[in-house]
Amino acid sequence: MIASVRGAIEAVGPDGVVVQVGGVGLFVSCTPTVIAGLRVGQPARLSTSLIVREDALTLYGFADDDERSVFELLQTATGVGPRLAQAVLGVHRPDAVRRAVATDDLAALCLVPGVGRKVAQRIVLELRDRLGPEVGSPAGQSAAAEGSRSEWREQVRSGLLGLGWTPREAEEAVVAVTPQADAAAQAADPMPVAALLRSALQLMAAR
Repeated sequence: MIASVRGAIEAVGPDGVVVQVGGVGLFVSCTPTVIAGLRVGQPARLSTSLIVREDALTLYGFADDDERSVFELLQTATGVGPRLAQAVLGVHRPDAVRRAVATDDLAALCLVPGVGRKVAQRIVLELRDRLGPEVGSPAGQSAAAEGSRSEWREQVRSGLLGLGWTPREAEEAVVAVTPQADAAAQAADPMPVAALLRSALQLMAAR
């Protein structure tokens, strides 16, 4: 995964920008909001997500890591691909997406081109417990301390799914190793994601 790129902006277009990185110009697909804040010749850092398809490698760019995280979570909802997830963030900031999902505001989600009522309902249903609270809210501020927790949970879940476990089995495994991860974090010795994944696999194999 290419998590971020940093370099001078070489070109700006309607759908993205070209970032000069180590002598290579990388085209990064961005929302109009992100593009508006970039200038040719100026240095920039973009959080990125690489989407691999049989016929293309597409690098999507975001203003920060939170925006990228919401982009990736949106794609886990049924019927939402990278283009549609990017369109959502082109209309709403991450906290606005969280607020719409938390309050069942289907009308707000339907403001996004390509998002109809059925897709909006799927986003609300499938992401309600995964997007977390608004970053700017008191709950969000306290949740910031748990950011690494959310990150490892998602990485372990993704790893298990990639190894062939079902979504339900992956979620059960994540729940099973959470006490172990929390204990390590409280001892100021957080466990690496690879170690948590191994523990999850061992627990699942022992069932």
